[in-house]
Amino acid sequence: MSARPARRNAAPDIDIEIQSPLWETEREAEPTVRAAIAAAAARAAGDGEVSVLLADDTAVQALNRDWRKIDKPTNVLSFPATPAKGPGIPALLGDIAIAFETLDREARAEGKPFLHHLAHLAVHGYLHLLGYDHQTDSEAEAMEALEREILAAMRIPDPYATDAADIA
Repeated sequence: MSARPARRNAAPDIDIEIQSPLWETEREAEPTVRAAIAAAAARAAGDGEVSVLLADDTAVQALNRDWRKIDKPTNVLSFPATPAKGPGIPALLGDIAIAFETLDREARAEGKPFLHHLAHLAVHGYLHLLGYDHQTDSEAEAMEALEREILAAMRIPDPYATDAADIA
């Protein structure tokens, strides 16, 4: 699906489950995820409820294997929900799963603060729930531009910058 037009929106209801004890080392993880999704919702359509699972690589690998037939861990998975069936029923936007070890490994390799990379993955996952994708170059450009805008509003540097000149 291609990108939807941006609009201001209230933050969705966010349910966060911390499944892995690895997340205990990052006390700001839950507020970071909430802030990132609220910032994304302020710039992109999407009212409703979101469930976020803060897991480890093993759990995310199982989800990736079972749902995408890819037997390896990944940083973030998104599972969009079907639209609500009836008036007055809150829309369930879907579920997001984030893998601690993959996130940590990527942040270290890219020289990014853990919480900045977490915010980026939460935004990325949330945008997938809204129908944004990156299967084509034009879709990727639109999604990445929106991610940059959302993260800049959070005072997080461009996650796609490749060198110091791109970050400034």
